[in-house]
Amino acid sequence: MKRVIAIAVTLIVTSAPVAFAQTSSTVSLAEVARKEEARRKTTKKATRVITNASLGAVDDAAAAVAPPPSTGTASKDTPPTNASPTIPGGRGGPADPADKKDQAYWQGRIGNARLELSRTQMFAESLQTRINSLKTDFVNRDNRVEREKIQQDLNAALAELERLKTEVEKQQKGIVAIEEEARRAGVPAGWLRPQE
Repeated sequence: MKRVIAIAVTLIVTSAPVAFAQTSSTVSLAEVARKEEARRKTTKKATRVITNASLGAVDDAAAAVAPPPSTGTASKDTPPTNASPTIPGGRGGPADPADKKDQAYWQGRIGNARLELSRTQMFAESLQTRINSLKTDFVNRDNRVEREKIQQDLNAALAELERLKTEVEKQQKGIVAIEEEARRAGVPAGWLRPQE
């Protein structure tokens, strides 16, 4: 009987601070809620909400190559801008964008290729960091089930890294091909330099 009383007294004594802590945290939580409500009343509401529907469809290729700014008045020999020029070879319709290869075209093309290469390299570097982490985690685990799961994740990450390495090589060859094409077309070297 003395043990039961001793256990009951111990439970009451240890639960008193917990009950007190719960009431004090409730009070401070109420204060936080009042402060947040006051802050929300003083801040301005959003005046414009942008959604996917309001943006509309944007073609990546059209956004990448910006048209050059107009130089002023059009001469009598130039066709109006809404007329559709013919493609060499006798077929009618809009001209191929590659026919208009000015500085903006080359800078956009090489810039996009370099940006894609940079993104792929950055992703490959972060994947390599994940692989290193998984290898360390695998070595430090004793549980067979956990090790199997880590091994599966490691194998998937290694396969993805190999795919990214071939993608990087392909993108580097693409940049070299663009530079070679520009050289053959007589494009000034400054047009292909990275933009600062």
